[in-house]
Amino acid sequence: MVGVGSEAELRAAVEKLNNVRQEIGKIIVGQDDVVEGVLICLLASGHVLLEGVPGLGKTTLLRTLARALQLKYSRIQFTPDLMPADIVGSMIIETSERGSKNLRFQPGPIFAHLVLADEINRATPKTQSALLEAMQERTVTSGNATHELEAPFLVMATQNPIEMEGTYPLPEAQLDRFLMKILVTYPSREELHRIVERTIQTEVVQVHPVMDRDAILGIRSVCREVLVAPHVKEFAIQLVMATQPEQKEAHELAVKYIRYGSSPRGAQALVECGRVLALMRGRFHLSVDDIQHVAPAVLRHRIILNFDAHADGQTPESIIGAIIKSVTSQVSIA
Repeated sequence: MVGVGSEAELRAAVEKLNNVRQEIGKIIVGQDDVVEGVLICLLASGHVLLEGVPGLGKTTLLRTLARALQLKYSRIQFTPDLMPADIVGSMIIETSERGSKNLRFQPGPIFAHLVLADEINRATPKTQSALLEAMQERTVTSGNATHELEAPFLVMATQNPIEMEGTYPLPEAQLDRFLMKILVTYPSREELHRIVERTIQTEVVQVHPVMDRDAILGIRSVCREVLVAPHVKEFAIQLVMATQPEQKEAHELAVKYIRYGSSPRGAQALVECGRVLALMRGRFHLSVDDIQHVAPAVLRHRIILNFDAHADGQTPESIIGAIIKSVTSQVSIA
């Protein structure tokens, strides 16, 4: 039973999040799943990887989100010659009026609340690791000093799936650091009409700030109050176990097509993302439906397919879809 205070917190959080989505909707046409996924990752203290061709509004989305939430935003264009110091910052020599010299840390673009890592697979593994270390530890080390990154801290990395020449694909261990991997698809015919209509408008649409940093951290704490029933937790665990081909609970497609299944981070991510989604849907309890909804984005980058899968035309989406359907039917029968 949810108390009066908690019920008021729930309504206030849902209203604020709806206002954020309305402001984003002034600029971004469609892409509801992408907007929802980025908000989930922000509130679940995670990071998101977007994969889609250029021109689908990935950069615009994060910049619009920063305006609506009054957060500091930075964009890092990843290129082969980008160095770790270009991301995290470096020590510089300063000369005082008296001529004495001392070292001072100059923060890099990673010191922001919302960081866009554009085309992350174009940088070398060394540079990718510098970013991913900051993502995991929420700190940056320079010399002997460690600098904290201010919360909330979200990295939204993008990948272009059609240009593989001159890229350095993210290793699976680094992909696992992302809470979600979201596929950004082309807009529908109706959405494309609306995009073109907005392009020819003479008035510039203004995005109004509707939340701030403290409000976001407040909603994060409310998300942690969402209840997780034992059967829902078991469903999340069963989903992850079904992706691991060496387990007796493994799905038949996992045994045939998956080389390595999801790590324990997958189960944690299912529950954390599901709790945020439940709150966004106006509930203080996590449901199986919430887990089903976030499972593709949470698990698609956490499974590694074998050669047979590629030869037979299987994809992470097709295999995860079958696993979700199978585990759901088992739960329904039970």
